[in-house]
Amino acid sequence: MHRGVGLAFQLNRKMAASGGEPQILVQYLVLRKDLSQAPFSWPAGAVVAQACHAATAALHLHRDHPHTTAYLRELERMRKVVLEAPDETTLKLLAETLQQKNIDHKLWMEQPENIPTCIALRPYPKEEVSQYLKKFRLFK
Repeated sequence: MHRGVGLAFQLNRKMAASGGEPQILVQYLVLRKDLSQAPFSWPAGAVVAQACHAATAALHLHRDHPHTTAYLRELERMRKVVLEAPDETTLKLLAETLQQKNIDHKLWMEQPENIPTCIALRPYPKEEVSQYLKKFRLFK
């Protein structure tokens, strides 16, 4: 076994034995549902692109944060959760709450229309941010 892999395995085993577990990081996205409905009726690809833009921007803006570097270190284990906001007002209110609570995020504004479309948080342990997101359901 490669020495680095063995040490990581031992560390994880020790953490599990002591009741601690390796921290699971999640990147949450909150995407406007109304963009895919009338009167907007954006195609699915355009809506998905908004989430992609927001996720990429949040990762870039917070690339030096230890959670982001850990998240990007294991590409095959990345976890994302995409939630839906019913409309622009709800998305903006969430952005204000996250700002007030010092939760690192990016509110993506589609240009040139300047339309807020998606919020992406930097990677966080679920328990640190779930209270701000519990009223949002999974995007369908």
